[in-house]
Amino acid sequence: MIPSHEAGLLSMKLPRVSAVVAAAVLAPAVLFPSTASASDAPKPTGVSGPDTASDSVKDATPEDGDAQEQRDRAEVRRILADPASGPGVREAAEKALKGGAAELRHFLTVELDEQRKIDDRVRTFQILATGGPAVKAAATAALRAGDDAIAEFLKTGQYTARAEDEDRAKVEAILADPKIGRGVREAAEKALKGGAAELRHFLTVELPKQRGDDNRVKLAQLMDKGGRAVREAASRALDAGTDEAVEAFLNEGFAKAQFEDDRVEVLRVIADKETGPATAAAAQKAMDGNAEAVRRFLTVELPVLRESDNRLKVSQIAETGGPAVKKAALAAWEGSYADVLAFLKEGWAKAKAEDEAAATKPGTGNGTGAATGNGTGAGTDGAGQQPQTVQPAGLTQTTTTGTGTGTTTTTGTRTGTGTTTGSGALAATGTDGLGWEAGGAAAALAAGAAMVVAARRRSTSTSTES
Repeated sequence: MIPSHEAGLLSMKLPRVSAVVAAAVLAPAVLFPSTASASDAPKPTGVSGPDTASDSVKDATPEDGDAQEQRDRAEVRRILADPASGPGVREAAEKALKGGAAELRHFLTVELDEQRKIDDRVRTFQILATGGPAVKAAATAALRAGDDAIAEFLKTGQYTARAEDEDRAKVEAILADPKIGRGVREAAEKALKGGAAELRHFLTVELPKQRGDDNRVKLAQLMDKGGRAVREAASRALDAGTDEAVEAFLNEGFAKAQFEDDRVEVLRVIADKETGPATAAAAQKAMDGNAEAVRRFLTVELPVLRESDNRLKVSQIAETGGPAVKKAALAAWEGSYADVLAFLKEGWAKAKAEDEAAATKPGTGNGTGAATGNGTGAGTDGAGQQPQTVQPAGLTQTTTTGTGTGTTTTTGTRTGTGTTTGSGALAATGTDGLGWEAGGAAAALAAGAAMVVAARRRSTSTSTES
């Protein structure tokens, strides 16, 4: 049996023991859930979270601190390997790698964000300095708005602005092309006054439509001015009814058809009996060449050769003309090419009319002399030549017939009749009966005609005065 005084002490201790046991049982239920909740909290991606273990756990397991440092070091190395990392981030990361756990943790939790913001701002300034109008405007707005706007600009905004600048550059390049039509030009100028939406609409919608319309206008113009081959090819393109057919004609079909028409024109020059020898030789050489050679002959060489032929024609007329014809021919030959053309078209006929009028005045119809003769075609003096319309090279000629009589101051009387007929391709040789072969080498005659005529005029003047 328990003594009565011990029984009393035991009854006093039981409540206290029960309380301690109860506390020991309840303590894990209160402590462990809170610890598990803290350890299970999610951490930011790419950034190591702080060590949440209690001091007692750290003391109990020091290996956990080494593992955290290794994780942080690996994360810093990953950041260094990222090509998107800026110079500020790289410099701070390299510095952290040289330190320990504290330096690594400080970089990841504090410096990384700060350095990224600085690098983003620097990068935005660089883009601003080299960007187009839209990029400059977007970068400026982002810099004024703050860090979040800068990050958004670098992520997406700069690319949207660059697309607008590229579209603007494309439209400006189209405008710089001298070959574009009126419709494309007007639509492009309107688009440049707008923004990104207007530029994109022009490039994707307006440009194809306006270009198709302009191409049809250009085709109609070529068709109107072209020869038979060009007209037929253009007509086939129009009949196809598609923009592709019209564009194919302009890009390839026209050149081929033009070559055909050019060769026909050169053959016409060669076949013309009034074509000069130099012109005929150049034409034949062009026929043996390619499309470029044929076009060059027609557009560059032929005009020069025609002028040479026409000047030679004037010199031949001066050699056989009367006083008024010689004077007018010499003035035209020494003048501009326009003067040469004017003389051949009108001046020669007027000058011959003057010579004939002077020859038929009273007292000049008969004279003493020993020579008489008849000439067919161009006479050998101014009174013997007959008034006629003369066509210069390259102009359409009409058939004209002139008859007339002239009495010289000698005892002889000469009559002359002349008829000129030409196809209009090149200059006639002068007067009928005076061809390219007459009077020696034609080239030499052309070169010295002015000097010869001038010398004879001076000789005639001297004889008259004496």
